[in-house]
Amino acid sequence: MMIESDVLHPYLNRIQISALIIGIITLLLSLFGAFSNTQQFYQSYLFSFLFWLGLSLGCLGWLGLHHLVGGGWGFAIQRLLEAGTRTLPLMALLFIPLYFGMHEIYVWSRPEIVANDAILLDKSIYLNIPFFWVRALVYFSTWFGFAFFLNKWSKMQDETGDVNLTRKMVRLCGPLLVFYVLTMTFASFDWGMSLEPHWFSTIYGFLFVVGQGLAAMAFMVIMAYTLSKREPLSRVFKPKHFHDYGNLMFAFILLWAYMSFSQFLIIWTGNLPEEIPWYLRRIKGGWEVLAVGLVLFHFIVPFFLLLMRFFKKRAELLFKIAIFMIFIRMVDLFWYIAPAFHPEKLTINWLDIILPVSMGGIWLAYYIQQLKKRSLIPLYDPRVKEALGYE
Repeated sequence: MMIESDVLHPYLNRIQISALIIGIITLLLSLFGAFSNTQQFYQSYLFSFLFWLGLSLGCLGWLGLHHLVGGGWGFAIQRLLEAGTRTLPLMALLFIPLYFGMHEIYVWSRPEIVANDAILLDKSIYLNIPFFWVRALVYFSTWFGFAFFLNKWSKMQDETGDVNLTRKMVRLCGPLLVFYVLTMTFASFDWGMSLEPHWFSTIYGFLFVVGQGLAAMAFMVIMAYTLSKREPLSRVFKPKHFHDYGNLMFAFILLWAYMSFSQFLIIWTGNLPEEIPWYLRRIKGGWEVLAVGLVLFHFIVPFFLLLMRFFKKRAELLFKIAIFMIFIRMVDLFWYIAPAFHPEKLTINWLDIILPVSMGGIWLAYYIQQLKKRSLIPLYDPRVKEALGYE
């Protein structure tokens, strides 16, 4: 659409260039850390990768839910979500460096340690390097497949106006949600939980899925608010949209709190020697500060803010809450990952800050590049009128 090219693209170009410059500069700084402290570099890299992958996969999950249930709220951000799913090839590329840091991250990848650990020996059928990468290939192939067909059919609908493509997307999204939850659950076991391979929780993977959904919706609020200030999306986004996005964030905050407390309660009351140390590492040595902070700022504060219509109806206020939730999601993931490497005390290395910024700058620049490739409003989707008339 001409109006998008004339009005939005120059603005998006400025954001893209700024993000890319920040990403490249911080990447060069982080490369210094790769040579000076290789182990810490890979530990921080894993944390950064898991966070930004979560945004890509969260977009895939929300896109599937949107097609499955319909509604004006989802149509308005459909192209924003699609652009997020098209960042998955970038994340697959960024996953490759972890191959060279396996021994720096995962204790089960070191034969000398496994040989003297009965539990790791029992788990070595699953936790071994070749099978680890085979599973990763399956995960990414599954995500690529669903993202490819949804984006392909959406583009075809713009070109042909075939409304039957909407039904094809709806039929695909039921299996998408099932396989997304299933593959992400096992991926979280492989990439996160196996950092402490003696420990196991069936809720762990679901917490990753919920966290990704919350982070992705917060990012959608940020993008929607930013783009709603300019044509053509200023005519699409209405207070009702932001109210619904606030409700969805509220629901996922509640779900995160419920599942986090459930996991804690089950493990704490069970008091099993192979399970309880995971929490003990995270509530002592300074890590308890982050734990209390998460209770306050990942649950209590946003719970009461989003409970009020006042904050959800006003896009500028929801925008600020969304920015904060992106930050607190990063803190939550850091609390999950970092104590596995520094159980003795709270440790925040400069690479824990630089690498997420670097990867985020590159991710955002690539995301905007994908966003500019297509019309921001699906041209022939039968739900167009519903979205534009959404009050």
